[in-house]
Amino acid sequence: MYVPFDTLPEESRIWIYQSNRKFSDDEMAEIETALKNFLEEWTAHGAGLEASYQLRYNRFIIIAINQDTQAATGCSIDASVHFIQTLEQKYGVDLLDKMNVTFKNGEHIAYKPLIDFKKLVKDRSVSSNTIVFNNLVNTVGEWQEYWEVPAGESWHSRFF
Repeated sequence: MYVPFDTLPEESRIWIYQSNRKFSDDEMAEIETALKNFLEEWTAHGAGLEASYQLRYNRFIIIAINQDTQAATGCSIDASVHFIQTLEQKYGVDLLDKMNVTFKNGEHIAYKPLIDFKKLVKDRSVSSNTIVFNNLVNTVGEWQEYWEVPAGESWHSRFF
């Protein structure tokens, strides 16, 4: 069942999907409707999941569930991945490739394959102070504290 994001406890499990391109405002409105519908019906072994989402920067889809009320199962996680795959097909985007880096370049959000990001580091076009999106966070609390961080404070630090 869908709940407001700010009602989820900090320990709630989170999944972050980044798009390889910016969504239009119309696409974001459609995705928001689809997400609410999916989360309203999302279950684990027949029990509703207390779940919510955030859409950020017209690029990120963030799904979270309160595992205190009902834990996600393999089947429910598979259902969410299938939902994300339908969005990929509908909008012609890549949301599941984790080998890409998204970071702030001034007010712009840049998206690069990992190999290109490493080259930017080598060329000193990005630094350890560049704000990156750490999509490896696992909980709402980690997302609030460690999602947008300087590259030197995330897993990206290994490239400096």
